[in-house]
Amino acid sequence: MKGVSRSGPLKFATCATVTMHVGHQRRPGAWVRDMRKVMTFLVPGGVLALASLLLVRLDAMEGCLDEVSRLYPVLATALGVAYGLRFDRSSLVLGALCPAMALWSLSFFGSIHDPTDMHWRVAYVSCSVLLPVNLCVLCLLKERGTLTARGIARLLAILAQPLVVGAVAGRDPSRFVNVLERGVIPWGFAEALPLPQVSALAGAVCLILTAVLFVVRGGAREAGFFWAQLASIAALASGPDREVAAFHLGSASLILLVSMVEISHAMAFKDELTGLPGRRALKEELLKLGSEYCLAMVDIDHFKKFNDTYGHDAGDQVLKMVASRLGHVGGGGRAFRYGGEEFTIVFSGRNAQDALEHLEELRKDVASFPFVIRSALRPIRSPDRRGVRSHGRKNVTITISVGAAWPGGSASKPEEVLEAADKALYRAKKRGRNRVES
Repeated sequence: MKGVSRSGPLKFATCATVTMHVGHQRRPGAWVRDMRKVMTFLVPGGVLALASLLLVRLDAMEGCLDEVSRLYPVLATALGVAYGLRFDRSSLVLGALCPAMALWSLSFFGSIHDPTDMHWRVAYVSCSVLLPVNLCVLCLLKERGTLTARGIARLLAILAQPLVVGAVAGRDPSRFVNVLERGVIPWGFAEALPLPQVSALAGAVCLILTAVLFVVRGGAREAGFFWAQLASIAALASGPDREVAAFHLGSASLILLVSMVEISHAMAFKDELTGLPGRRALKEELLKLGSEYCLAMVDIDHFKKFNDTYGHDAGDQVLKMVASRLGHVGGGGRAFRYGGEEFTIVFSGRNAQDALEHLEELRKDVASFPFVIRSALRPIRSPDRRGVRSHGRKNVTITISVGAAWPGGSASKPEEVLEAADKALYRAKKRGRNRVES
């Protein structure tokens, strides 16, 4: 790693913010990463939401929709709450309870009042505003556990909403409904919306916020809440049709459940710091390999010295940067975090020469990537220079060493090929680092 003194660890360590400047040029393999993000967004939440919209329109469902709509929401809610409690995910517990509460409100007032009755309209307009807003807020909030002070406070806040609505609307139900049913959208098409305009506007804003969150974070959690909101809006747009509304609300709970299962899978198989698949995922990937493949072991040069010099926060930023570059490797390579500052790249179905070319491009890419450390450095530990601080920016060149191997000779199994790649990595480090060896 150039830019680090070779005469021994420097006497400064930093709590610095590390700034990485990314060029506008798209890196090789970027389309693969984008495609995975699109798939994360669409599957499974989008598929389930679309299936829910289509199923209620099938003629085959007409005779059994009433029976299904009684069981399906209850089962989806129960599974969501049970899973959330088991794995301490308050967002799932509360997310599953919100559609259930909306369904109870619509069913209770729908059974004792006509849909044109003021009491039913109070329940309907309240649910049509509060449900998407609640789901959006749950998506915005960080996970804080279920049986914690914050988790219980959130539960009480949701349970208190019907009481607050009842207290506010009870004084003048007609005025309450008129406020929430008034026109707020200036365009003519708003008159044809199946929802009150205030509800439609609130739902649209919540969907946009959740979509932006997904773009920023790119997680299954945000995707799940987006599609759960869409299913909830579809349910409320069904109005007095209890069976259709119940089916869509059950789908909203199911979408959240499946998204949380996906998150649990990601936590087990992905490295939290870098976002790359971890060692467990690598083991599964090795089992899928055919007869032609190439494995590469990657190590960040002088990483320990960098950590000792600049601190672990800066070291973490280096790991993220290198992981980001590895995630864009060309040739269909897939990067994994092996452990520490080591990574593994799997080229499935690629010959050795092709893989080596992409690895060399990757090495150059990392070495040329601008990496700037800036901020005041904390006081040095040396007693004779205590209190000295340095300001400004420091450019640091990060380099990697790469060892590659493929099936052949004594290395026929993936585990043996991986061991051969590790030996090639050792040769690359021994011969001066910042190079690719095979």
